[in-house]
Amino acid sequence: MSLITKILGTAAAVAIGAGAALAEPAMIYDLGGKFDKSFNEAAFGGAERWSEETGGSYREIELQSEAQREQALRRFAEAGLNPIVMAGFAFGSVLEEVAPDYPDTKFQIIDMVVEADNVRSLVFSEHEGSYLVGMMAAMASETGTVGFVGGMDIPLIRKFACGYVQGVMAANPDATVIQNMTGTTPAAWNDPVKGGELTRAQISQGADVIYAAAGGTGVGVLQTAADEDILSIGVDSNQNYLHPGQVLTSMVKRVDVAVYDAFKAGPDLETGVFVLGLAEGGVDYAVDEHNEDLLTEEMIAAVEDAKAKIIAGELVVHDYMSDNTCPVK
Repeated sequence: MSLITKILGTAAAVAIGAGAALAEPAMIYDLGGKFDKSFNEAAFGGAERWSEETGGSYREIELQSEAQREQALRRFAEAGLNPIVMAGFAFGSVLEEVAPDYPDTKFQIIDMVVEADNVRSLVFSEHEGSYLVGMMAAMASETGTVGFVGGMDIPLIRKFACGYVQGVMAANPDATVIQNMTGTTPAAWNDPVKGGELTRAQISQGADVIYAAAGGTGVGVLQTAADEDILSIGVDSNQNYLHPGQVLTSMVKRVDVAVYDAFKAGPDLETGVFVLGLAEGGVDYAVDEHNEDLLTEEMIAAVEDAKAKIIAGELVVHDYMSDNTCPVK
């Protein structure tokens, strides 16, 4: 098998057996970079796991601007890469235009639905996982006030926030939840300084547990929370290790598995719309050696009970994306 340099624009094929060709997959990260310790890094982890297990190679690119989205998609498709996986809802409109031009290429988009015969749309039930960490926040809080810092103010992040607030109120109906979004442009995903500022502002209002759903901006939230000796909640990747004993838990979103499975399927990737929630193992809360001392038996029992009820359909967490409203504030 030939070694293929992982840079955009290099065309190559991998020969196996008696001349048969195996397509090489590709990964396109969203703005913020593959080492954002959150969403993009989870995608990178899935790609790396596939590479390590199979010995296969893949191509990747970290976008530097919005203008690169279409260029990256077309150049990867024209190079014969298959499947091409995109991390992030922002690829939606571009993929709608590009996918029909390459009917023999399979595309997977994460966090957005694109209707096309050669596209696999993978979305998560983030509101379910956020409900669980909201319960944990309320139970861990000593002030009765908790916070939420979102990234770009879009319905998807409102979905995280709404699920979180529902979980907080389920555990403590008298709680107060302070919510802030970082901004209205893609820059909101990679502004840890602003994340720190919002965290300090929420602390000044009494928040002692803050959930960050803000990509790279969230790193600033977690850092500031640790500096100010309050608890934080990570997102997407398991971020407990960033500040052991200060991160209550992380709402894990298995973007890594989504990428790994797509690479493993190769050109045979099944297309259509797929939803991954608690029942499918797509979202959950994280427990490890970095946070286990923060979690009480009562907390785990309550959250596990809620988790079982959600999976069984006995407890329904409202999905903000269904009607752009939230029953609690």
